Amino acid sequence: MTDRLKSVYQSLGLPRIIIILFFFALLISAGLLGLNVPSMFGDVLVRVGMNGVLVLAMIPSIQCGIGLNFGLSIGIIAGLLGGVTSIQLGLTGFTGFTFAIALGVLLSIPLGILYGMLLNRIKGAEMTVSTYVGFSVIALMNIFWLLIPFNSPSLIFAIGGGLRVTVDLSSFYKHILNDFLAFNINTPSGVITFPTGLYLFLALCCFLVWLFLRSKPGIAMSAAGINGKFALAAGINENKTRILGTTLSTALSAVGIIVYAQSYGFYQLYNAPLMMSFAAAAGVLIGGASVTRSKIFHVLIGTFLFQGLLVLGLPVANQLMPEGNLSEVIRIIVSNGIILYALTKSQGGKNE
Repeated sequence: MTDRLKSVYQSLGLPRIIIILFFFALLISAGLLGLNVPSMFGDVLVRVGMNGVLVLAMIPSIQCGIGLNFGLSIGIIAGLLGGVTSIQLGLTGFTGFTFAIALGVLLSIPLGILYGMLLNRIKGAEMTVSTYVGFSVIALMNIFWLLIPFNSPSLIFAIGGGLRVTVDLSSFYKHILNDFLAFNINTPSGVITFPTGLYLFLALCCFLVWLFLRSKPGIAMSAAGINGKFALAAGINENKTRILGTTLSTALSAVGIIVYAQSYGFYQLYNAPLMMSFAAAAGVLIGGASVTRSKIFHVLIGTFLFQGLLVLGLPVANQLMPEGNLSEVIRIIVSNGIILYALTKSQGGKNE
């Protein structure tokens, strides 16, 4: 029994065990404080679905060998461009949602290829450079959002030029996935709404990634990510597989931001996406991934734990400390702390 507990401890790691225990402590505290736990749990379910694809975007980058992709902002920008273009064209419902995803992915592919070529030139410092690139892209787009020649009243400021900071999706495709086949679960203390469409879409994305990782290109990519010299001896071009993984990660983040926005109800431009890659990285790491290996299971369990902490932390903190901002402190500690822990365990970001 002792050996089994030791094995569990070594596989999970102390920070992850603390996070799991803290999650359950928040859940129990919410019940003891008389909070509406079913409603909060329903909110957790929604946030897992709306953030899941963004966290899933970390898998190709980790598997191909570049580590955590802190440059998800590149794909997010491509997705936002697809989204605002669909609004400019007046597309609504599944037509607008599908067009936004298609254009976002189309734009993300050349950007991902260029991004992958850049990362191939600075092997060993990918995560550092990707962070800088991600921040720089957001800064550059702040200018572009002001200059883009769109004229839809739903996009532009009422006075002056440029796009709004927040674009409302109520008249276009707000909750297009959340409301699709959604149903209520009645409990003694409240109602939980299950966003069926959101989870069907997440399941589809997970299945496609799973299928790719088991295909010949996916296996070659993972092999090169583990050991580039062995891959070269086997006739695998490491640079090409790294570009492939980076491009897939960029395309998934383009899809992810549109899924996130339809669930949230708004597109947020300018500096809003600045830290989204850090939340995605924290999610996959909390689930058990490392900076060198990851699985879809890590995405699902990590997203659930991370979003659960955020959803439960705010109301519990408000009850215990009405004048405090404990939930934001928790978010910063959890997201940045787990990333730091993973980096200290990575031996420079790559297994020898």
